[in-house]
Amino acid sequence: MADARQTDRLAALRRWAGARHAADGERLRIELAAGDASFRRYYRLWLGDAPTRIVMDAPPDKEDSRPFVAVAKAWREAGLPVPALHHADFDSGFLELEDLGDTPLHLCLTDDGLANDAGDDDAYREALALLATLQRRAPRTGLPTYAAALLGRELDLYPDWCLARLLGIAPPPCWPSARARLIESALSQPRVAVHRDFDAMNLMRHAGQLWLIDFQDAVDGPLSYDLVSLLRGRYRRFAEADYAAFIEAFRREAIKDGRLADTIGITTFRYHADLMAAQRSLKVLGIFCRLTLRDAKPGYLQRLPLFLAHLRDSLAPWPAFGELSAWLDSDFAPALHRELARRGLQARGVAP
Repeated sequence: MADARQTDRLAALRRWAGARHAADGERLRIELAAGDASFRRYYRLWLGDAPTRIVMDAPPDKEDSRPFVAVAKAWREAGLPVPALHHADFDSGFLELEDLGDTPLHLCLTDDGLANDAGDDDAYREALALLATLQRRAPRTGLPTYAAALLGRELDLYPDWCLARLLGIAPPPCWPSARARLIESALSQPRVAVHRDFDAMNLMRHAGQLWLIDFQDAVDGPLSYDLVSLLRGRYRRFAEADYAAFIEAFRREAIKDGRLADTIGITTFRYHADLMAAQRSLKVLGIFCRLTLRDAKPGYLQRLPLFLAHLRDSLAPWPAFGELSAWLDSDFAPALHRELARRGLQARGVAP
């Protein structure tokens, strides 16, 4: 059924693009450029001597493209590097965008981002400079609030999809208090426009700079969220000293330009960043299991050990999470590795 649906969507896209450009849709060159963890798909459209375009296929019964369009317009008006929007048809679910090429930042990293390579560090510094620009310029007006209810729903993906449905185990007794503490920390931070998936896969290298894509889930939320999305994302597990240096450089810059009060010291900011990273790691563990069990995308399971490592790294410095950390080692990690072995999967992206 999925293949038939995709064939029907592609045929509809051809008719739509043909009508848009006064051409025979069947003769247009249209090729798949990228898939997505959601139901969106991206196609490259050739238009003779004109620059190529990207057409986003976001089935309207599955995806709402209005947030993407609203953020694209607001951020472009703010001078941020986002693709130009040439046309949006909400009824059909097709959007025509500027083509930013085929080089997301993660393809520029060494050894899947795990090697200690100076070029990789430079790439992350470039990404963090873009993040600072995003936080300074992007308006928060009109963005959904990253409130306690949303943070809680995201955290609940972990016990619902990862523990109960994938592994068949219960959360530890400390889960309710740990969950509440993570939400409290997130809500106590200064608020900025949050991309919400500021990872190396969503930063495109094009025309000599980095560009932002996949920003449809942007919210008004915690200052550290996009920071830890990048530093504890799917392509790198930093050594503690390197991670701490990036966090401190971000803190100093944020104080200098007014995003963060100068009363927020190193330990306090590190605490909030680590708890934000833990919240996101738990959410990702749940989402990746949902993608496998609900959406038949099993490749995501191989990334679970990396996000478990991120979760352990984030909680380890803080005694208040000692019970949860111990349970991760005694119960969760063995159950996860048994399940991956049962499925014949090997962990990806975990540094030695």
